[in-house]
Amino acid sequence: MNILLWHVHGSWTTSFVHGKHRYLVPVTPDRGPYGLGRARTYPWPDSAVEVTPEDLRDTDVDLVILQRPEELDLAAEWLGRRPGRDVPAIYVEHNTPKGDVPNTRHPMADRDDLLLTHVTAFNELFWDNGATRTTVVDHGVVPPNVEWTGELDRLAVVINEPVRRWRVTGTDLLARFAALAPLDVYGMKVDGLAAHLGLPEDRLTSHDDVPQHAMHAELAKRRAYLHLCRWTSLGLSLVEAMTMGMPVVALATTEAVEAVPPAAGALSTRVDTLVDAARGLLDDRESARRAGAVARAAARDRYGLDRFLADWDRLLEEEVCASR
Repeated sequence: MNILLWHVHGSWTTSFVHGKHRYLVPVTPDRGPYGLGRARTYPWPDSAVEVTPEDLRDTDVDLVILQRPEELDLAAEWLGRRPGRDVPAIYVEHNTPKGDVPNTRHPMADRDDLLLTHVTAFNELFWDNGATRTTVVDHGVVPPNVEWTGELDRLAVVINEPVRRWRVTGTDLLARFAALAPLDVYGMKVDGLAAHLGLPEDRLTSHDDVPQHAMHAELAKRRAYLHLCRWTSLGLSLVEAMTMGMPVVALATTEAVEAVPPAAGALSTRVDTLVDAARGLLDDRESARRAGAVARAAARDRYGLDRFLADWDRLLEEEVCASR
């Protein structure tokens, strides 16, 4: 099957293109947001191929994966075919709703020409999807090539744009944990974060845009993983950390309450409870190891790549068959 999709979310797309199909990824000379092409910091198989907008009109496409509202018109322009009418279409919603939650209308609400697929049950519940058909395909991750060792008495965090997103990502809570142990913060646009929080750099070290494999290797050395997002779909870095066997200290918000067993470290809406739990993991490496084993088992059971790809295969085949 030839599947057209844009490279929007690196980790999710990395998992998706590990399937058995041929994945057509638009590329433009500027490699901008609608033509990013193949990933450069994630390992993608050869079945993910770059295709120019000019070539798409003469390319066989069996199904379109949409991830942003504007891609509807863009796909129609580049293909010369209307997604959902002339070629089957699935819209993947990665994000929690914004605005008047829980009354936020999804931009694909009340459509009869596509399937709206959410990456978490929380998202499906909180978006107002109208009469559009919906389903949920839980995340799946490519297992990192490293296992947790936790020899460093430090805490790890992965956040993109922590200054701009601030309370959304729980950036304002980091100082509470930096008082316990040094923090290592990985992600995009994390440089200068210590200064924004008024922390000395020896209490919070930023690691900006580190390649995924190198980031995983460093995460695995830290004692525990902090997930402090107040309002996010489900961070795949959290799932990857759990898959490595990292103990997790997480806010009990959005889909994290389904993803993180309390025995995997700590899960609470009380920050004091999470601080105490982090202290315990820092003081007792054996306790951290046991919690990490729970995290690993839960993540591999629920977010395994094979299950993810099998779920997607069924969905893709159903939508293509229904259009014939």
